[in-house]
Amino acid sequence: MNERTKGILAMASASIIWGLSGIYYKELAHIPPLEVLGHRTLWSFVFFVIVITIQGRLSVVWGILRQPRTFAMLMVSAVMISTNWFVFILSIQKGWAMEASFGYYIFPLVAVALGYLVLGERLSKPQKIAVAIAAGAVIMLGVGLGNPPWISLTLATTFGAYGLIKNKLDVGPEISVFIEVLVLTPVALIWLFGVHKFGWSGAGRSGAIFGTNLRDSLMLIFSGVLTAVPLILFSYAARRVTLTTIGLVQYLNPTLQFMVATFIFTESFTKWHAVAFPLIWTGLAIYSIDSLRQERSARKRRINSGTSETT
Repeated sequence: MNERTKGILAMASASIIWGLSGIYYKELAHIPPLEVLGHRTLWSFVFFVIVITIQGRLSVVWGILRQPRTFAMLMVSAVMISTNWFVFILSIQKGWAMEASFGYYIFPLVAVALGYLVLGERLSKPQKIAVAIAAGAVIMLGVGLGNPPWISLTLATTFGAYGLIKNKLDVGPEISVFIEVLVLTPVALIWLFGVHKFGWSGAGRSGAIFGTNLRDSLMLIFSGVLTAVPLILFSYAARRVTLTTIGLVQYLNPTLQFMVATFIFTESFTKWHAVAFPLIWTGLAIYSIDSLRQERSARKRRINSGTSETT
């Protein structure tokens, strides 16, 4: 098996885990989302400490912590990803998984729009059409449902901003995520302490479930593994396949989320969803075809450049 095939399989595995993770978090729906988020952050940190230590890369972490600009950007990205995690957990618990899947579908096009608005990147004509179709789908869904699809927009924009920040950092995915959870862990510990001692979790409980229920405690601990493993797989894939390939394969994630919401959670699929989703799929198809075309053109230029240098 060649390295490219291994990369595609790793990316597919990561997307499948992300796409089916809603089923896991649905099993924790009786625990307030901030409490679940606190444990997800804490146990992700523990898992990454073990991985980074085994890899012997702690010195890399200390080096980055001594770079004020890089560390500041990672603090902002930590806020973006924790917000994304919280909204996703909340959407699963409240029965809004379909809106969550819609958010992850429109994320690639939001990322393109952010690149244009923030970085001044040029958009091809097909990309402009794809972004316009996505905007139309969001507006139509908002009008049809009577309010803006806040869950979808929040997930797409926070993940888009997260990707934008990561694009400006010369830090590997595993190290950067480790530093992000390192930043978030003190906040998570303070919150979880308050939940145990002062009943901050609400929901009519005076304390947390962790430590009182073995099944829930183990599931909360494993949420750290569920968070870290696909990120490691993503990191592995990113070094072996092109960004275009990664972008295409990771559509598995929202597709599985959509199927879980429809067939397992049996959430309502309205006529407005029936219009908005095909629109966004059309936009993604246009975007994907254009991305593949650009990748082929870039490859041909590299080949031609190499040929001219050898002649």
